[in-house]
Amino acid sequence: MIFKTIWHKKPKQQDKTTESINQLDSFKYKTSLETRFADFDMMGHVNNAVYFTYMEIARGKYWKQAIQWDWQKTGVVIANASLDYLRPILVDDKISMYVRTSRIGKTSFDLEYLLVKLKDGDEIICNRGKTVCVAFDYTTRTSTPIPEHERNKMLIFEQLF
Repeated sequence: MIFKTIWHKKPKQQDKTTESINQLDSFKYKTSLETRFADFDMMGHVNNAVYFTYMEIARGKYWKQAIQWDWQKTGVVIANASLDYLRPILVDDKISMYVRTSRIGKTSFDLEYLLVKLKDGDEIICNRGKTVCVAFDYTTRTSTPIPEHERNKMLIFEQLF
């Protein structure tokens, strides 16, 4: 038996999204990162946990420089963070990270990251990451809709129309 309901006829609004994460030219924001002595393990490469710190640093720069997020008004918490390791970062590597907003919902949005190292003039992708970010009201300790100003800045900067 198939049930058909009247109240489910309204089409669900789709979140704004971007295409594949592997294309460097689809990222509009890039920042350089400096490695620290403490980042490296005894094998001479960056420890796996440090990559999340690199994502945090790049995310803060992105929000400040590209989006101008108003931290006095609305906070952000990370609901999920994931990372795909592709190549190691070694002591002498010069690294940069690309960041972009890839999805914008009502209260949450996704950021994607590509960490690259420079080798013989080419950028080599070392890892891909993603965080699900939630707009958060610290007073009520609940999620809140993404502020219109920040939402518009993300839509315009990332050209998610």
